[in-house]
Amino acid sequence: MKFGLFYEHQLPKPWHDGDEHRLLKESLAQIELADRLGYDVAWEVEHHFLEEYSHSSAPEVFLGAASQRTKNIRLGHGIIQLTTNHPARVAERVATLDLLSDGRVELGIGEGSSVTELHPFERRFRDKRAVWEDAVRCLMPMFWKEGWQYEGEHFKFPLRNVVPKPLQKPHPPLWVACSQMETIRMAARRGMGALAFQFVNAEGAQAWVNAYYNAFVHELDTLTDYQTNPNLAIVAGFMCAPTDEEAERLADGWTFFQFCLAFYGKNGPIVPGTMSLWDEYQQWRGTSEKKNPGTSLIGSPATLRARLKEFEACHIDQVILLFQAGRTPHEDICRSLELFAREVMPEFQERDAAQQRWKAAVLAGNIALAEIDTTPYQKRAIADPGQRDQQLLG
Repeated sequence: MKFGLFYEHQLPKPWHDGDEHRLLKESLAQIELADRLGYDVAWEVEHHFLEEYSHSSAPEVFLGAASQRTKNIRLGHGIIQLTTNHPARVAERVATLDLLSDGRVELGIGEGSSVTELHPFERRFRDKRAVWEDAVRCLMPMFWKEGWQYEGEHFKFPLRNVVPKPLQKPHPPLWVACSQMETIRMAARRGMGALAFQFVNAEGAQAWVNAYYNAFVHELDTLTDYQTNPNLAIVAGFMCAPTDEEAERLADGWTFFQFCLAFYGKNGPIVPGTMSLWDEYQQWRGTSEKKNPGTSLIGSPATLRARLKEFEACHIDQVILLFQAGRTPHEDICRSLELFAREVMPEFQERDAAQQRWKAAVLAGNIALAEIDTTPYQKRAIADPGQRDQQLLG
């Protein structure tokens, strides 16, 4: 099993001068520490206009800075929005980052999550899957063809040579965001790694792992001629502390992350200056306090070891740790990363070779996976903040 870090760059109100500067600098310091500690990937999102929830609108700049402060940790776009970026600009930026990082880029791509992000770029929410598929067909050959032209429904590109080319040939490993569980099966059919949020329980994880690999083996249908990447990663709330009680106390940011994710998913864009999501969260928490779900990685080293063994038994390829959320202090994050790397992570990384052998056997058809009904596991455990339509733009 591999381990990644997940960055949204959350910044709850009230805001003060220098907060965004501090946030980015602390995140870079955390990635530099994680590189020394042996973590595998640092993933950075792309979001637009989602104040408080994600101040990460230019991940290529942030990851470029991280590339110069690290040596081994891979740098993941988790994800680039293909609906709000021209494919040629994506190819140029990704290739440049791959060169700067000595070939350490993981390329996650997605559609964009809501009208808040899509409408300012003149994209309709109902078109986002079609735009994404068209963008993939336009984008991928740019990484290896000296001359490429494309005529699609949403993108048209005249004959040009997109330069530079990435160091990894033919392109960095390809992933897709799976904001809904059913998208995991779509990722497999398209031959891409699946970047998914945590499952409700271990049984759900097993069902979706089997569904992913069965679809990859039996239903593969790539959008164009790219290199496939059979991998399934999950994002889980994370905090490691000497005791479960201390970890729960320090992990308040995880529930704020869940709250914001649900809020922006259900509502339209916030009228700037009219509300504070942090205040909304405090009100919700006062009436609807929810414990962190049992599949989150929040607890002592012993607790996290037990939960990871469940994921390992289900053959999850990578667990991505979400800790930079809410108001979690930088110092607590660093201590958590150090404790986890010292007492938990090494044994799972050492057994990754066994996971790779299992995967090779599955892909070769030497291991047949049971078809498990995924219907009971369609939803993930997440906060429900309700609606605040009167405070939102239509």
